[in-house]
This record gives sequence, C-alpha cells and structure tokens, in this order.
Amino acid sequence: MNSNKGLEKSTLISVMMTSFATTFIGSSLNLALPAIGNNFSSSAVILSWIVTSYILASAAFLLPVGRFADITGRRKVFLWGTILFTSFSLLCAVSWSNHSIIIFRILQGAAASMIYGTAMAILSSVYPSNKRGRAMGMSVTATYIGLSLGPVVGGAMCRYMGWRSIFIFTALISLSAVFFIIFYLKGEWIGAKGEDFDFKGSVLYMSGLVALLYGMSAITSANVAKYILITGIILLIGFIYCELRVEHPLIKMQLLTKNRGFAFSNLAAMINYSAITAIGFTISIYLQVIMGYGPQMAGLILISQPVVMALFSSYAGALSDRLQAHIVASWGMGLSALGLFIFIFLNAQTPIWLIVINLALVGLGVALFASPNSNAIMSSVEPKFYGVASSTMSTMRVIGQATSMAIVTLLISVYVGNATLSAVQTSALLKSFQMAFCIFTILCIGGIFASLARGRIKTKEKETAA
Repeated sequence: MNSNKGLEKSTLISVMMTSFATTFIGSSLNLALPAIGNNFSSSAVILSWIVTSYILASAAFLLPVGRFADITGRRKVFLWGTILFTSFSLLCAVSWSNHSIIIFRILQGAAASMIYGTAMAILSSVYPSNKRGRAMGMSVTATYIGLSLGPVVGGAMCRYMGWRSIFIFTALISLSAVFFIIFYLKGEWIGAKGEDFDFKGSVLYMSGLVALLYGMSAITSANVAKYILITGIILLIGFIYCELRVEHPLIKMQLLTKNRGFAFSNLAAMINYSAITAIGFTISIYLQVIMGYGPQMAGLILISQPVVMALFSSYAGALSDRLQAHIVASWGMGLSALGLFIFIFLNAQTPIWLIVINLALVGLGVALFASPNSNAIMSSVEPKFYGVASSTMSTMRVIGQATSMAIVTLLISVYVGNATLSAVQTSALLKSFQMAFCIFTILCIGGIFASLARGRIKTKEKETAA
C-alpha cells in the first residue's frame, strides 16, 4: 500500500512539474511578444506564428507519439520528451532572428508533444478510477499555476532581464523535472506491447493536419495556402481510410464512432480550446499596444484568469469523481461563453476592472470544464487505450489551440496586414479582436451542446474488471 502511495505521489509530482513548465512558457511568452517584435522587427503576423508554430508541431506529433509510447513504454517517451523540451528551450533563448526562433519553437513543440501524449496516460495507469479525478485536478492546477505565474513572472523577467530569460527559466524548471523523473519515477507502462506502429497512418496524419492548419492560418497572406488547405483535407481523408484497414491503427476509429462519451468529450475539449486559447494573446496585445501598459502591468491584469483556474480546478476534478462530468463541464462551458460574449464589446475605453472580472469569469468556466472533461475521457476507455486516449485528448487541445490562433492570425492579416506593432492602426487591430471574440462566443455556445451530448460516462476500467 505504501509503495502504491509512493508511486502515486512521484507520478503526480512528475506530471505537475512538466505541466507547469509547458504552460508557463506559453503564458509568459504572450507578454514577451512585443519585446521580441522590437528586437527582430517582427510584424503582428510573424509574432502570431511564434505562438502558432509551437502549437502546430505539438498537434502534428501528439497522436503518433502517444501510440509509440503505448508500444515501447510511456515513461521512456515522457523522460525523453522532457529532456528535449529542456534543450530546445535553451536554443530558443539564443535565437537570432524571426526564422530561427520559429524553427526552435517548432522543435520545442514537437518535444512538448512527447510530454502531452504520455503524462495523463501514466497518471491514469497509476491512479485507480475513484481517485483519478482528483489527481487530474491537481495536474490541471499545476497547469494553471504555470499560466498564473507566466504573466507576472514572465512580465517582470521581460522588463528587467529581457525576453530570453523566460526561455532560460523554463529550461531550468524542465531540467529539474528530468532529474526527478530519472530518480523518483520508477517503473514502466506499456499498453500495446508487441503491436506494430502505423508509419503510413502517421505520415498521412501529420502532413494532413499541418497542411490543414497552416492553410487556414495563411489563406489570406499566401496565394498557395488554399491549395495547401485542400491538400490537407485530402490527406486526412486518406488517413481515415487507411486507419479503417490496418490491424494496429494509430487510433482505433471505433473509439470515435461507437464510444459516445469519448467522442463528444474530445469534441467538447477541441471546441473549448478553440474558443479560449487566443484570449492571452489578444488581451496581452490589447493591453500593451492599444492601452499602453508595460509587460509587467499587463501580466498583473492577465493573471486574474489563470489564478481562478488554479483555485477551482482541483475542486472541479474531485467533484467529477462524485457527480457526472458532463453536468459540471457544461456549466463551465456556459460561463466561458458568457465571458467571451462580453469581450466582443472590448474597446479603447473599456475599464480595467471589467477586464479583470471578465477574465476571472472565463477562468472559472475553464476550471469547471477542464478537469471533469479530462476525467470523462480517460474513464471512457479501457486501460490498454490510455496512451491513445491521453494523446487524443491532448491532440484535441492543441488542435483547438492551433484553430484559435489560426482564427486570430487570419483576422489580423485581413484587418491589419503585415504592419509592425509600432506602425499598426489600433482601430483595425481592435476590430480584428472584436471579430475574433464573436467567433469564439459562437464556438463556445456550440460546445455546450457537445458537452451535454456525451451523456453519462460509464467507467470502462470497472466494466473491464467486471
């Protein structure tokens, strides 16, 4: 019993450390974007690609990495992902141009996918179903602590030590996680030992997803983008055709076609992240470019959302162990939709107190949604599919994140063009943000119905044991 408790504790700490590091860099980098733009003379579109490139790489590698981990060992992939994430964070810190930082961000995102694709799978392998919701709530809490400290710590570091210090700090946190995993996270978890890895499906999936998301983002700024978008759709159709005909597919399509709880929980996750991810980017730019605040003050304002998320996520996860996840998560989606609707009316005269309260409202909505939804996804599959389920869940998250940033990037390119932040017309920038929040509100309202449609989740782990 004590050994089980020790393993549970070391697993939770390892996952929490990596969850903190991978989210801290995202939230702190939003505050550093104007400084990076001044350093490299970047346009608003280029700055959005510094964020989007990381998300695209994460989305492309997640599902293949999760399947590979199921076959070869989840701890092994988790450890190497953390090592590579540390290395590429340091390379981002020494980048010398727009192109170099985007390349290193792509590599950093690929490494992060190795963490995303295994963390929840290991957690689900170690924790029994009656304790899993609380453990996931703690993991999500660490995620939101990273999001909370990112704007404050990142804003201060950017002001006093430069934007490169943010990547160095992230690398140090990740390096600490590497040592903890090596010395304290003992054991290995293999859910599909002896099965073949689907290389053909992986190539079709990765190339199709990247082409689709890139085509969406660049359709107004590159003539070839529409052809890339169509190519992406064709490749993904080919991927689905391939997966239905191989013995050991990258993802078992029956999980999406016959498992209602799994399918709609993942759909709800993708919609939620599509709606809320770009809030940090848009409000950071709004506060610094339109309102004239410095990165540190902007960070203090932005912190209201992730602080509320951190405070309530653990409670929401524990609540989903007792109540049905679709009820709790749907209320969360509804609160997020309300907050996004209020942001549609953002303008140069909006009082700061209203922005802070509204960010907190969105944060409460996300907290009530995220942990119960994650618990629902992992509880809806058998233990042997934990790696695929974890990867699918993370894939839905990063596809949602990429979609959110693609929408913002597209609208900025339409309303602002390639103007640098110092030369941009604030009215045009504000118009692009208002239109984005309008789209995000509609998405979130649709997400409420997806969340409710999953119905009551029957825990597959218990069904298998029975």
